[in-house]
Parts: sequence; structure tokens; C-alpha cells
Amino acid sequence: MSIARIATTFAVALMLAGVAHADTLPSDDTIPASNGDIAVHAIHHAALTLTHGGLVILVDPAPPQGGTPPADPTVEYKALPPPKIILLTHDHADHFNVPILEAVSGGATIVAPREVFDKMPADLKAKTKVVANGATIEVADTSIQAVAMYNTTPARQQFHPKGGGNGYIVTLGGKRIYIAGDTEETPEMDALKNIDAAFLPMNLPYTMDVAAAAKAVKDFKPKIVYPYHYSGSDTVKFKALVGAAADVRLLDWYPGS
Repeated sequence: MSIARIATTFAVALMLAGVAHADTLPSDDTIPASNGDIAVHAIHHAALTLTHGGLVILVDPAPPQGGTPPADPTVEYKALPPPKIILLTHDHADHFNVPILEAVSGGATIVAPREVFDKMPADLKAKTKVVANGATIEVADTSIQAVAMYNTTPARQQFHPKGGGNGYIVTLGGKRIYIAGDTEETPEMDALKNIDAAFLPMNLPYTMDVAAAAKAVKDFKPKIVYPYHYSGSDTVKFKALVGAAADVRLLDWYPGS
């Protein structure tokens, strides 16, 4: 067999392996913590739940991205356990959806930046605590710290200006869980300490590429990293670039794709 034929065969095998890998990614994971594990559930794109004991935290509930939009985007969220806390990072449509929030918020407390609050109807505003970058609040006996999320590359700053949205650090069972939101690596991210698990975005032009995300991991040193909000990015390459710097866990954020 010629070298060219061998190379072609190997490339096809890698491609098929990648497809198979994508088809078999789980949607769920656990993080060991005090008083029971933290259950992580990837819904899609940037939407997820964190569950610890009887506490359910819902993050950025929005319709799925790409493909045919569902007739009723609330259905999949109403099938989930009801949240006690809902975290909203910013006001883009892939993170913030009023009909979904009205369908699932119930007695939950919503935590959001001012830019999201200002776009809410009165019924949702009544349930919402506005948190600015750098502030820490306690909701349902849970510490929630808002972290600045923004673009640092000049050509991208139009997407996420500094001061608009929040990432969050949630402390559950003694573990510090960082949900970055839509951001590039920032001084605020690099200053984070003792992060047990981090959800990091990686898609251009809105956030950062996989190489920049891997560099961020090596700089602020979370123990576990979940790539999310990555539509089309090579998360296998990201995992290879991170190497031994963190435990990279790949979940299925784009079911059916």
C-alpha cells in the first residue's frame, strides 16, 4: 500500500472515530463534593443545570441553537426538575428567553446583570436579584459571585462589552464552580483562585478559539474544565492542548447535531 493510501486511510479512520466520539458523548457528569456529588447536566449550547442535594440551579435557559427551532421551546425545560436558582449571564437570545423563564421560574430566584433585568417584564423583575461584576450574594444558602465577562480583542468588543454581563462562581458542597459566560480570557478570570470546575466558551468571533481557551486554563488553573458554548469548535483539540493542566470533560452540548 502506498504512503498516500495509508495516509488517506488513517485520516478517514480519524474522522470516523471523531464522529463516533461525538455521537457517544454523555450529557451528564458528577463532581465529588461534601454532602453528596454535584450533578452536571448539559442541556445544550450554554444551558445547563447543577444539582446538589435538593438544590437545582438552571443556567441560561434558551432555545437550542441551529437546526429547526422547536414549536414550543419551553417543553424541554418544563420536563426538568424545578430550579430554586436561575443564573442569567447576559441578554443575548442564546442565553436569555422570556417565555422559557416565565414557564419554569415558579418560585425560583433569578440572578442577572442589569442589562438582562432591564429587558424583563414586570413578573420576572419581581423574582430577580441584580448583581454587578465583582459582587457576591447569597441565595438559598448558596454563595454566588459575579465575575466580569467580556471580549478583550478590539474587533470583538461589540459582542460583549465590559460591564454588561456576568460570569458566576457558585459554591456547592465546598466546591467552587465557575460558569464563565461569553468571554475571552480576562484579568478577572486570571485572578480566580481555587476553582474546582469551570465551564468555558470557545467559538469565534463571539468568545475565543480553542488555543486561547487552553491558554486561559493554564493561566487560572481550574481542576476540571467543561468546554461549552463551542458550536463547531474542536473540543478534542482543546483537550489535547490543555494536556495535564486540567481534567477536561467533554459533554454533548449539541444533541442531534
